[in-house]
Amino acid sequence: MVSADATGDPNAASPVLTEVRGAVGIITLNRPQRRNAINADLLDRLVAAVQELDGNDSVRAMVLTGTDPAFCAGLDLAALAGGEHIGQAEPGQRGPFGEVTTPIIGAINGPAVTGGLELALACDMLIASPQATFADTHARVGIMPGWGMSVLLPAAVGHRRANQMSLSGNYVDADTACAWGLVNAVVPHHQLLDTAVALANDIAGANPNAVTELLGLYRRTTAVTTDQAWDIEAATSRVWWRQHMDRSAVGDRASSIIDRGRRQTGTTS
Repeated sequence: MVSADATGDPNAASPVLTEVRGAVGIITLNRPQRRNAINADLLDRLVAAVQELDGNDSVRAMVLTGTDPAFCAGLDLAALAGGEHIGQAEPGQRGPFGEVTTPIIGAINGPAVTGGLELALACDMLIASPQATFADTHARVGIMPGWGMSVLLPAAVGHRRANQMSLSGNYVDADTACAWGLVNAVVPHHQLLDTAVALANDIAGANPNAVTELLGLYRRTTAVTTDQAWDIEAATSRVWWRQHMDRSAVGDRASSIIDRGRRQTGTTS
């Protein structure tokens, strides 16, 4: 079942598409003309889609992906420069989706950059296409993360590699990301969604109460020594947005950051 927009047309362009295949919910970021960049509308719809599927007892696992050619290019810098309030952390916030008990598999089909990387990190496991690349350009844009970058990225790749990615803004290819532990596996591009859905079905076939409890257990045990780090990041992010955020400068930096990413990844789209 693919979601319809306000006109009732399921084929009309919507920034977030949802589909349920048996026990698996599939969410697709769908602003390909903006490389699935996050504006306020997309974020609202994405969070609503995740929470709706999480509340559906028949959905035992979710897959999050993007419409080619990108997974998610991060915050829409043009929308941000134009005054939209997106990506700002709330006190006590743990990632972009809120409290979710259903496992989420990220099917990373292309670049996952900054806020897009945080969406990927918010997933419980990642399957990547060879076309996937990963970068944190917060420092280059001049904003602070608020969805867990400083907590989840070092947990995935280690502090030194996280420092390398965040302070340089350099891109990491899919094979390197797999070697570093950021993604679980790299599969051919045309097999990406089917592979992620197959894994989701494997999860859906397990005892649902045990899956929920075990996933929560992992989250609790890994957060024991980092829980305060979430609050530190959220507080730092909010102060930055209030005191140091220069929206016009963010807009001015957008083209140079995009061009740099294209040079590093060898893409033109």
